[in-house]
Amino acid sequence: MGQPRARPDVSGDAARRALALQYVTIGYNVVEGVIAISAGLAAASVALVGFGIDSGVEVVSALLIAVRLRAAIRTGVVDERKERRALRFVALTFFALGAVIFAESVREIVIGAKPEKSLIGIVLTGVSMVTMPFLAAVKRRTGLAMNSRIIVADAAETRLCVWLSVTTFLGLVAYAVLGWTWLDAAAGLVIALFAVHEGRRAWSGELTCDA
Repeated sequence: MGQPRARPDVSGDAARRALALQYVTIGYNVVEGVIAISAGLAAASVALVGFGIDSGVEVVSALLIAVRLRAAIRTGVVDERKERRALRFVALTFFALGAVIFAESVREIVIGAKPEKSLIGIVLTGVSMVTMPFLAAVKRRTGLAMNSRIIVADAAETRLCVWLSVTTFLGLVAYAVLGWTWLDAAAGLVIALFAVHEGRRAWSGELTCDA
């Protein structure tokens, strides 16, 4: 039999840093989501609207984690049952994100969507490509320091959003420069599969501090 998993440490600086990172995630993604959806609707861009929906998924996930983390820091006790439930909710956000990206990618391919060029979308996704990898890395280091599966899983979700930023950016640039409409949809299908894979790992608890 394997060794029992150590409980997350919610008494140190890492736990408070993890909570602060959730607040940063919430604030950033609220702004990002509003801009992305507004620009996406204005340009009739399925990719940008989907990018904004992803930001909303991130906000919901970060809110749940922040609530659980605050309770654990306040009481000094980690409720394993509630942590597993929260981890599975994070897994569900992976599945939801994968479903949205898959559906929108298929829709783009079927209808041959030709959105307007969006400079705002290119700038927004470009900024996310720079900032989100840093946020994901800090989250992962913090989760490892705490021995917290849920923070490590949250870092994986942020990393997924990095790749979504990259594919959306490339799709917008490819359309603006070359007139290609298929690149974003094709890359979106790959990202959707990755989201489902990460969701399965989170659901089964495989996104552990040893992964």
